[in-house]
Amino acid sequence: MTPLFFNYSDSGIINNMIANGAKTALTDIQFLELEIAKWKRSDKRKSQISGERYYRGLHDILERKRTIIGVDGLLQEVENLPNNRIVDNQYAKMVDQKKNYLLGQPLTFGTEDKNYEDALNEVFNMRFHRTLKNLGEDALNGGIGWLHPYYNEQGELKFKKFEPYEILPFWKDAEHTELDYAARVYEVQVYEGRQEKTVEKVEVYTKNGIDRYVLINGSLIPDVEEPSSNYLMIEDEDGVLQGFNWEGKIPLIPFKYNNKEIPLITRVKSLQDGINTMLSDFENNMQEDARNTILVIENYDGTNLAEFRHNLATYGAVKVKSVDGAKGGVTTLTVTVDADNYKAIIEIFKKALIENARGYDAKDDRMNGEPNQMNIQSMYNDIDLDANEMETEFQASFEELLWFINAHLFNKGKGDFTGTDIEIIFNRDMMMNESEVIDNCSKSVGILSNETIISQHPWVDDVDREIQRVKDEKKEAIEEYSNAFAPVMPSGMDGGEGNEE
Repeated sequence: MTPLFFNYSDSGIINNMIANGAKTALTDIQFLELEIAKWKRSDKRKSQISGERYYRGLHDILERKRTIIGVDGLLQEVENLPNNRIVDNQYAKMVDQKKNYLLGQPLTFGTEDKNYEDALNEVFNMRFHRTLKNLGEDALNGGIGWLHPYYNEQGELKFKKFEPYEILPFWKDAEHTELDYAARVYEVQVYEGRQEKTVEKVEVYTKNGIDRYVLINGSLIPDVEEPSSNYLMIEDEDGVLQGFNWEGKIPLIPFKYNNKEIPLITRVKSLQDGINTMLSDFENNMQEDARNTILVIENYDGTNLAEFRHNLATYGAVKVKSVDGAKGGVTTLTVTVDADNYKAIIEIFKKALIENARGYDAKDDRMNGEPNQMNIQSMYNDIDLDANEMETEFQASFEELLWFINAHLFNKGKGDFTGTDIEIIFNRDMMMNESEVIDNCSKSVGILSNETIISQHPWVDDVDREIQRVKDEKKEAIEEYSNAFAPVMPSGMDGGEGNEE
């Protein structure tokens, strides 16, 4: 096997980036400028931003205004009516539920090569597990997440995730399985003197390195502060920087929620908005009391309605009089608010949101009492099917990631694991009836191997370690038994061949 890094010192990385660029009148830079402008306006990117925004609780209801029909028949905003903006973030609950169901437990690896397993456990540590969970959150919110393996200044392999709405990918195939190159568009805050301003930067990731630009009024200008470079820069003995790249690979790995890259928010946004609207409208109607509802006034002792409303809001009372025998008074026209109607609609919306998000309701009727394992699995059916598709996409992504991991291990002298069989196991976090599962394990003794039974036991996290513990306990018990029943030699005899005179 040859080293998986090769020296690269050429400049102008983007010049050969775009295939068939010579067939058009556009330069590579102009093509990229047009693609970025079109991508920024695209519905796909808007839905990715909406997914992140809704997860953070920034829902459309927060921008809602109360309106009335004006004298010209058009809607106009009014500010003297209750305008509650309530967010019941069921969407974020679904994202967290699905993320933790598939990625809540650390990964395990199935391989017969113990050295490979140990090396992978060093790379895929708890820090990586945290990154993977966050990557799953990105995939749910944006339809696709992006992981960038890189080396830091100390030469350590690290992993960085990029926001879905920052990455504009260019694929080699219609199925989006092989990346040709990608542009990352992101904002940074800088100071010009004492004034803070936002600068939009662009990084173009190709197999030849990273090109860096500043986006000004839609034009790409080379970034002089952070110039283009290779993926790994090493200073040799003479103090000269040498650039290295991955061998024909782009270190940017997509992790998809589904094969269509559809964000979860597109399935449930209207239902989430409906829940927020119903709750907000209910509180609005409850607050529309006698001081701000429709009033019927007879023989009011005042000048105009504005003064009447002011006195009512200020003092909580009004003065009326009788004129020519006509008795004065104030009555109200009210609309009865039936809380049960709102409750029923909200429950319908929440149930529909859970079904469309393919999650589960932990308060399901099937969970009453002590549910059996069949009822639990039935409740988890939808989220399990959705997790199957997400896991399939993540397994394919891990195949790409393992290429970089194997290259790293080879170049660090830890071994050549190319072609070594490895199974990435996602340990799903499912509620279970432990007593029922343990009983089934006990009934399987003599039918299945001990390793299979132990792997299904709900109290076991590390199968190999548990098997070793069982072996150690049996060995210790045998030793104690042997010591307890060992023959005792008579006094003065040591069991030797006899004493010589």
